[in-house]
Amino acid sequence: MRHMLDFYKGKRVFVTGHTGFKGSWLCKLLGVAGAVVTGFALPPTDPSLFEIGDIGCGMHSVYGDIRDLQALQTAFAETRPEIVFHLAAQPIVRESYRNPVYTYETNVMGTAHLLECVRTLQVPVRSVVIITTDKVYENKGWPWGYREDDRLNGFDPYSNSKSCAELVTDSYRRSFFADSDTAISTARAGNVIGGGDFASDRIIPDCVRAMQAQRPIEIRNPYSVRPYQHVLEPLSAYLLIAQRQHEDKKFVGSYNVGPESSGCLSTGRLADLFCKAWGEGARWVHTGQEGPHEDNILKLDCAKIQAVLGWQPRWDVSRAVAETVDWTKAWLAGQDAAAYMEKQVAAFFKA
Repeated sequence: MRHMLDFYKGKRVFVTGHTGFKGSWLCKLLGVAGAVVTGFALPPTDPSLFEIGDIGCGMHSVYGDIRDLQALQTAFAETRPEIVFHLAAQPIVRESYRNPVYTYETNVMGTAHLLECVRTLQVPVRSVVIITTDKVYENKGWPWGYREDDRLNGFDPYSNSKSCAELVTDSYRRSFFADSDTAISTARAGNVIGGGDFASDRIIPDCVRAMQAQRPIEIRNPYSVRPYQHVLEPLSAYLLIAQRQHEDKKFVGSYNVGPESSGCLSTGRLADLFCKAWGEGARWVHTGQEGPHEDNILKLDCAKIQAVLGWQPRWDVSRAVAETVDWTKAWLAGQDAAAYMEKQVAAFFKA
């Protein structure tokens, strides 16, 4: 795995959504690897891992909206990237019910804008990874994992917009890049956890906020089942996909990225793991509050990426929660967040 990081040394890499949670961790990884990184995203929120972890140090940041094609084209022309990771998105299910048009504009047209930049850039991009979600599949409530060739048809506006982004990518790939040197894949990742996630309506950030307020954690639906993994797991997969298809275009495709079956667990069980790792009398309560539709069970079959690329998850869900709690407590205690991120990166790739 360390060899994979070595591959990125000196490579020009473009990351959309670099000020977000996953984008910040990805840029940290690329910085450790010695890549020449340019990020394109909206300005960071407050609080923000991007600022807390000093992610902008040593990379070039362009603040812009993925819906602004001209601004994105300008950034592409100035940086001439070899490798592109597209993470910019409106990523929250409940927010997509409140703002469906914005969600579709960002997730569908934003993806089209990214691919159009790749198509029209005079210096060919060699490798592109479009990040979607495990929620792109038509959810039938199966107790087994969805495979890459199962039907795409997400229910809510967020999930559906990501299904559309998959279709846009496939059309561009077949229409414009079939006979080119540009390799384009999509990665469908399960739920991620890790230090520095401050998003609303996500279980671990909600747990952290409850601890800061010294109150019980409120859980709306403790029975919903999701695949949970530490943020470094999918990021290592994205880096591997980009590398392998850069070296050989036969690896182009769509890849599920998720934990082993033990990492697919209920929200209540995840909250139990968090409370155990946090200690200090942490506990959760079931509020019973109703909300918009969200699927009760979702699992991924990740046999393809394991067989084709040799990728394997490294930290089980208990370790993922423990590492998240460790980072959070270190940050709350005033420790150097950037150094702690690098410490966890080193531990992950040594595992």
